[in-house]
Amino acid sequence: MKPETEASFWYRVARIAGALRPRRRSVAPGPAVETPAGISVVIPSRNGRDLLAAQLPGIVRELDRFPAEIIVVDNGSDDGTAEWLRSAWPQVSIEISAAPLSFARGVNRGIACARYSHVCLLNNDMLIEPNFFGALVRAFEQVPALFCATAQIFFPAGVRREETGKAVYYQAGPADFPIICVEPIPGEDLTYVLYGSGGCSLYDAAKLRALGNIDEAYEPAYVEDLDIGYRAWQRGWPSVYVDGARLEHRHRATSSRYFTEAQLDEILDVNYLRFLARAVADREVFQKLWLQALTRLRIRAGLGAGARNALRAAAGIALQGGPQTASLFPEDLLLALAAGGITVFPGRSALAAPRSLVAGSQPRPGAIVVSFVEKLETPPPELLDSCTEVVLVRRSDGPLAFRAALRLTATKWRPEAAFLQGDEMAQFAGDCAPAHAITFR
Repeated sequence: MKPETEASFWYRVARIAGALRPRRRSVAPGPAVETPAGISVVIPSRNGRDLLAAQLPGIVRELDRFPAEIIVVDNGSDDGTAEWLRSAWPQVSIEISAAPLSFARGVNRGIACARYSHVCLLNNDMLIEPNFFGALVRAFEQVPALFCATAQIFFPAGVRREETGKAVYYQAGPADFPIICVEPIPGEDLTYVLYGSGGCSLYDAAKLRALGNIDEAYEPAYVEDLDIGYRAWQRGWPSVYVDGARLEHRHRATSSRYFTEAQLDEILDVNYLRFLARAVADREVFQKLWLQALTRLRIRAGLGAGARNALRAAAGIALQGGPQTASLFPEDLLLALAAGGITVFPGRSALAAPRSLVAGSQPRPGAIVVSFVEKLETPPPELLDSCTEVVLVRRSDGPLAFRAALRLTATKWRPEAAFLQGDEMAQFAGDCAPAHAITFR
């Protein structure tokens, strides 16, 4: 069978299977554990002794002012990592697996040992900068019900910046992968993101356990961080990008030792299909994203066997079933929120009492501002000087994005009054009702 003919066949089969996807997946929460305030850093490492030697001094330095622990999951190493850690870093706890585990299984081993209120997952190829943990912790002090605070990622000099920490759900063309990282706008901070990178994020440990920890269906790696972030959002638990938590990523320093680029691309494609089938609860949202994913694979099937293999697996993945219960946070709003059209800028004005929110077609001074703009860019200094927070929504992203921004801003600040500037704003008043009772004027 020709590759194009085979791809078309499996595409049709997968579409039918997607339409028949049953609701059979339930998640068993982990045990509720009372933990003291502090940070448990979990680092999975496979033959990463040299990477750990470069990384650990910075981590120990930055954890000095927090109750904290470091847990290295020595994941099938044969380079003497465990013996070296016991000798050179006796303060580091070591979990040893003789055989290499997937990323999810490895970090879950570490999470099970974590003793503190927050868990930081770090790849062993991340080099953190000063105030890394301080910036992440502050995010939890500022954003109610926060699930995840994720760092800003840089790459070594001369290497293209493939990740930034600001991941958005955006598909430029039908053959493109629908999640990309975009460059942060100068001055933005605590912008809502769909998920935090599993290689450099701080999580609320209790919420992580309530979600059953990292889903171990994602073998051997990739997309498990998207899955856990999405499932947290379904419960109304946000993730945010933290500008001041910065690190350098030596990209794929471990995975590239064991897999070719083609194999990694196929793993990503298959695991993304698993995410759609396992995590997306809203039927209409699932059908839309499933069709986009299948179309992308059919287009790419002529470029290599990886896309064809993913298409062959798609029907079986769909028939394994999706979530049993509906999302508490509307998933159409979630996708609008995560499309990269909403940015948050901290203002320089202290929050006045009573708290007021100003929503409108153009940015105007007020305690808390949510506004449409034609282009996302740093607000002028005079606006930031007069506001506590400015939330900008790219007009081309439409009303769903504005409603998502308004709802989350109301939840965060709990304003006592909201001023809607312009007749078009009236349609959004009711969208804050699920988040907080506001008097609109």
